[in-house]
Amino acid sequence: MSDSRPPAILLMGPTAAGKTDLAIALHERLGCELISVDSAMVYRDMDIGSAKPSPAELARAPHRLIDIRDPAEPYSAADFREDALREMRAIGDAGRVPLLVGGTMMYFKRLLEGVANLPASDPAVRAELEGRVARHGLAALHAELARVDPVSAARIHPNDPQRLMRALEVHRVSGRTLTELWAEQRQETFPWRTLSIGLAPLDRGVLHARIAQRFRAMLDAGFIDEVAALKARGDLAASLPAMKSVGYRQAWACLEGEFGRDELERRGVIATRQLAKRQLTWMRSWPGLHWVDSLGPDPLGEVLKLVREFGT
Repeated sequence: MSDSRPPAILLMGPTAAGKTDLAIALHERLGCELISVDSAMVYRDMDIGSAKPSPAELARAPHRLIDIRDPAEPYSAADFREDALREMRAIGDAGRVPLLVGGTMMYFKRLLEGVANLPASDPAVRAELEGRVARHGLAALHAELARVDPVSAARIHPNDPQRLMRALEVHRVSGRTLTELWAEQRQETFPWRTLSIGLAPLDRGVLHARIAQRFRAMLDAGFIDEVAALKARGDLAASLPAMKSVGYRQAWACLEGEFGRDELERRGVIATRQLAKRQLTWMRSWPGLHWVDSLGPDPLGEVLKLVREFGT
């Protein structure tokens, strides 16, 4: 039986894998309309540290869901799903195919699977959890989660502070676990048939080198000044989701005098490598993912072949 749902392409990959260049090429070759799947690029004035496409690149291939929030405004996976579905419908109504590109894997997952009816964030609970991290480290939070919700603990990386704190916050606020709340969700068929493509260099050493090179280039391009300007606004805090983004968290601490530029570079590279590792872990468990080696002889040709076979 044929699938009558409209097509959509998901292009995911670790940071520094070359997703933006490939997405722009697909836009120019196929006319796909691009939707950014990135939890930092949604924020205005966070350009260098998020590796946001340049104005010239955006002129060639506009990306939806970039620069849609002020950094003082939290933006959740639920917000993303609502916005992405709206944009996908608009693209389909115009007779085009949506291509969602980025590395925020939770956004991809929530888009396809829906959003559970979770309690709102509680600032007091979140502050207490952040205090525990400062005093005892993330391992203590992961151990607590393993006691109250072993299923969530098994899938949340011990070094993922945001998801660890959210899982514990949900339990403390509601008295129920994430696993229980998600089990109650009614599974619905996603309105699009999707082609999932994972772009990554098979040689992880090359990825690590690219991450180091890119972070150094960000510093040279004025990343510290970018974060200093955000900090100088006076209405932002290190605890906001925007400022917890990889790179921004470390730059904020540097500006607080905790360490200098060289240490910022070292910590930023380490944090970005950890992010890439988490992204690849997500991708390895993604059902039906078509892996494309970004260092292969013709990644664009390989993706175009996948798209032709998929049928758009």
